[in-house]
Amino acid sequence: MTERAGALPLPAPEPAEPLPRQVDEAIGWALKVHYNAPDEATRRDFERWLAADPRHGQAWRRIQAMAGEFRGIPAQPALDALRARDRARQQRRRALKYLGLSGAAVGATWLAGRRAPWQRLVADASTATGERRTLQLADGSTVMLNTDTAVSSRMEGGERLLVLLRGEIFVATGPDAGAARKRPFWVQTPHGRLQALGTRFLARLDERDVRVGVQEGAVALHPRLGGAPAVAAAGEQWLMRADASERAGQPGFEPAGWLDGIIAARRMPLADFLAELGRYRNGHLAADPRVAALPVTGVYQLQDTDRALHFLALAHGLRLVYRSRYWVTVEPADGA
Repeated sequence: MTERAGALPLPAPEPAEPLPRQVDEAIGWALKVHYNAPDEATRRDFERWLAADPRHGQAWRRIQAMAGEFRGIPAQPALDALRARDRARQQRRRALKYLGLSGAAVGATWLAGRRAPWQRLVADASTATGERRTLQLADGSTVMLNTDTAVSSRMEGGERLLVLLRGEIFVATGPDAGAARKRPFWVQTPHGRLQALGTRFLARLDERDVRVGVQEGAVALHPRLGGAPAVAAAGEQWLMRADASERAGQPGFEPAGWLDGIIAARRMPLADFLAELGRYRNGHLAADPRVAALPVTGVYQLQDTDRALHFLALAHGLRLVYRSRYWVTVEPADGA
């Protein structure tokens, strides 16, 4: 896969909505790539198609986000399902223009298409794949955006509101010195609202929930569909779904590691490690099933993911197979 398949090269802006023809072509390539074993000639043809038009990359990202749901079923039903889902997504995008950014509209549309480009179009700030960015809000709060993240903020009236449209953020709330009295600080997500209670915390948005990790102070969790509120204290990890919240264990890596530009893995299955590292690079990155469960431990730099992969291969006796710069498979070193 080429760079265009994972995210747009900077500083080029997001192209316009792809035409139906490009979407249909992307569906055809998804079937060749995901439902068959592509040979070298197919991969070369695929990359030439991506390079031919920026809209091809945008259409590919849209279909790629949906294709995983339909793997394992015959090609023709998958094709029909992809086309039906894409039509539904376009309808929701048009509806968003009229619904605005209410909690219900954000939730429904985000769940319909996790990687659709509308988040960047309506965001006040965003990052591309592999990019991190720090924002200073008018109230003195600091917000750090991780890879592929989009946020908007509203600081008028009686509350401070940060809308997490996609991705992952770190928030250190500020003193709100310019206000007559300190206003509550909220983070709105598709799954509900988070209220910062004088705190430093992380929030990572996924399709089914938002993971909250509190470093200092506390965060109140308010599920969108009315589940019982909960309070996450310093040192705790919580998951908030639309209908409930629950304590969560530590993942196989340090959740705040990205603030320092690293993945600090602790016996993390290789497939999970590559999925995490893949958030910071463009293209296809996967583990051969023979080594997918191999435990990975170590500190890996995010600034150069190819170097991190090289270090991984040396440390764990693995082989990197590059079909192209953006299509990498990690295999056993002996190739057996």
